[in-house]
Amino acid sequence: MLPSLTARRLHAQGISAPTAASPADVVRHMVAMQAQDYHAALWAVGLRTKGGTLAQVEDAIARGEIVRTWPMRGTLHLLARDDVRWMVSLLAPRVQAANAARISREFGFDMPTLAHGRRVMEQALSSGMPVTRSELYARMEAAGIASAHQRGLHLLNWLAHESVVCQGPRHGRQPTFVLMDAWVPPSAPLGRDEALHRLAQRYLLGHGPATAADLAWWSGLTQKDALRALTLADAALEKETRDGTTWWWRADAPVTAKSRAIHLLPAFDEYLIGYRDRTPVLDAEHTRRVIGINGLVSATAIIQGRVAATWKRATAGNSDIALEPLRALEEAEHTGIRRAAQRWRRFLGDAR
Repeated sequence: MLPSLTARRLHAQGISAPTAASPADVVRHMVAMQAQDYHAALWAVGLRTKGGTLAQVEDAIARGEIVRTWPMRGTLHLLARDDVRWMVSLLAPRVQAANAARISREFGFDMPTLAHGRRVMEQALSSGMPVTRSELYARMEAAGIASAHQRGLHLLNWLAHESVVCQGPRHGRQPTFVLMDAWVPPSAPLGRDEALHRLAQRYLLGHGPATAADLAWWSGLTQKDALRALTLADAALEKETRDGTTWWWRADAPVTAKSRAIHLLPAFDEYLIGYRDRTPVLDAEHTRRVIGINGLVSATAIIQGRVAATWKRATAGNSDIALEPLRALEEAEHTGIRRAAQRWRRFLGDAR
């Protein structure tokens, strides 16, 4: 393992020293941020933004500067608007190829049914205005396409992978959907090698140092394609091999000292979820206390770059936190966690 790996990642991710002035700049820097837990994703952006607030992040989503969609691994992510098309084009086809037989077998979505569903959704969204998920399900039902038992969600997921739809701003607690052509400006398509080159550079900008296996896991690429991406970007990268593992990082990444700050990260944060190997930041014996067998990733307290506790809001409507330490914490560490919680409360503002 590289010296100061955690310090370098904390800096690359904008956690130890937030430098982005806007939420959209944060998401662009990270290239994609996991976002199936909507409120956790808002804090993931906010903690990386200078003086970031919940209202600022949601405003950026409402303006379309940040887009929530399914670019890779079949999982919702936040992307900067100008990264949506090339990311989906590069990474979504592998997800579709893996899922096509299953959604046909289990949900009855063969190609003719998907084409019919596409026509229905395009008509429902033709005004260019965001439409709630429940309203779209009603349009499906009216067109003879059952939406229950997750069929509606699978149709919308498929169409997002086709670059037909993406999510718009929330309406209360409901997600809305829009036609991608109405929400995301057109852009010139990238050749595959150009897209792989861009992906490797951008991933390492916000996640380095990392391995080819990390990039493959995060993106959903094959190991072969992940290594090709890194090779294509090699001129702008540095690498080091130790014990048979090669770590890559941007050549322009600054040298960083060990981080002594304490951070409260949200559930599914990129600091954990952005890598195949989590042992640099999480003791293997504690993995199941942080990452459940169902794939849920808890919110964490990070001390000296490593997971020291999980946390959650103490009660509904309460801005206190409930802490579950993974080891005995010193009083100074408890003080640091309380200070980090104050930053989280400032982010929430009136939403507390």
